[in-house]
Amino acid sequence: IGQRLCSCICYLLIDELYQHIRWSSSGQWGRGFRTPVPIGCPSVGNPNKCLIIVGFCNIILMKRRGVVYLDLMQKLSILGEAARYDVSCSSSGSVRGKHAALGKGPSIGNAAPSGICHSWSDDGRCISLLKVLMTNHCEYNCSYCINRKDNDNPKAAFTPEELAALTMEFYKRNYIEGLFLSSGVVKSPDHTMSLLIETLTLLRRKYCFNGYIHVKTIPGASPEAVIAIGYLADRVSANIEFCTDESLKILAPGKELRTALSPMALIRDRREESGNPMMHPIRSPRFVPGGQSTQVIVGATGERDYHILSMSERLYKNYSLKRVYYSAYIPVNSHPNLPAITSTPPILREHRLYQADFLLRFYRFTAQELLDNDNRDLDFEVDPKCDWALRNFEQFPVEVNKADYDTLLRVPGIGTLSAKRIVAARRLSRLGFEDLRKIGVILKRAVYFILCDGKFHAPYDLEPDMLRSVLADKQGKKMASPLQMRIEDLDLLRV
Repeated sequence: IGQRLCSCICYLLIDELYQHIRWSSSGQWGRGFRTPVPIGCPSVGNPNKCLIIVGFCNIILMKRRGVVYLDLMQKLSILGEAARYDVSCSSSGSVRGKHAALGKGPSIGNAAPSGICHSWSDDGRCISLLKVLMTNHCEYNCSYCINRKDNDNPKAAFTPEELAALTMEFYKRNYIEGLFLSSGVVKSPDHTMSLLIETLTLLRRKYCFNGYIHVKTIPGASPEAVIAIGYLADRVSANIEFCTDESLKILAPGKELRTALSPMALIRDRREESGNPMMHPIRSPRFVPGGQSTQVIVGATGERDYHILSMSERLYKNYSLKRVYYSAYIPVNSHPNLPAITSTPPILREHRLYQADFLLRFYRFTAQELLDNDNRDLDFEVDPKCDWALRNFEQFPVEVNKADYDTLLRVPGIGTLSAKRIVAARRLSRLGFEDLRKIGVILKRAVYFILCDGKFHAPYDLEPDMLRSVLADKQGKKMASPLQMRIEDLDLLRV
């Protein structure tokens, strides 16, 4: 009786409002909203009016436990937009294989390199995954987060069955090749983790989905929950957000650095056990086959680049991380301890940190070589490798026909692949500058730091200060703000 009474009242109210509302030809009311006309609608002769009534009831009347229950596309629009600030998602190309963790029947999807099709935005971020939150309702009140408890933004939540079915439908339509799943904290970390585990269990066992899944653990979750989700996901991330407990206390009360480091240690140890054939059978499910990652927010606090890179170096060495992601802080909240809401995200600084991170991972540099107490921030004019070479100019030029592999890696313009090709090619004959060009060396940078058969081919013999202006990265300052695929861009939502 109460529902019928509410429907009648809403119908009468909207019947008056409808006289002033012009329904668009596409049948959409607001962005990303569309509701089918139900059978038995009280205004069968006017379906447009019916759509407004049903949509109004869905948004205003259907409330439970503080979360608004919307139709699936509305949830997807809200939770997809809420997940855009978490950048720690890229496919690892892990090979899961067929094992008991999957349900019976043929599997769907493939996390191997041949099965994952990447789409990359201009700043290098993977957009081939369905990137979504389980819910944007959160018990924490982090000052920097758009989903903080005090924010009066639209709230929504998926059920595990809804999200699992949605992922499969998107995969079958070739919109995605995998899933990145995170969530706000509902009730408790363990309760939220149970929802994530239920979703992944449905995907793996009910739908036999064998594609790539990246899930973010909830800070403070029990070790049992972390282990359970590790056998279902390809990659797991535990975001530390900031490098010090002081920053967390100021901007994220209720969180501690150890709540992120403890799952990292557990995942590291469990991965080592999982890879040991003496401790686990060969056909047993693999634990986090794609490894683990984390995210650091850049620009929200006063942490210098030296502190961030030192932390990343420790994480790579001590916790065997596959990747540390750096997220330029985008002002979404006004707070006295945060940059002004009108400030520009430090995109170039994020770009330089990624370049330095690659030097740590692949070029055998250390954080102390790139930065120190005197130089605590990366240079915006030149990339970190050029900056190091200019500060250590006495070590150059390098003879490419004699230098070892590690020395070649430190030459600007020579990458890991080019260095390997140089070492292999010079076994057959001595290399000249034209040979280096064919190999793939970027000579416009490398020419100032190398010799070929004792000859220096640079047009000018410049001092480091003058050379810095020649090597300045003009494109770095022109980098646009990061854009990620929006849910509304999919044709599925335009029908």
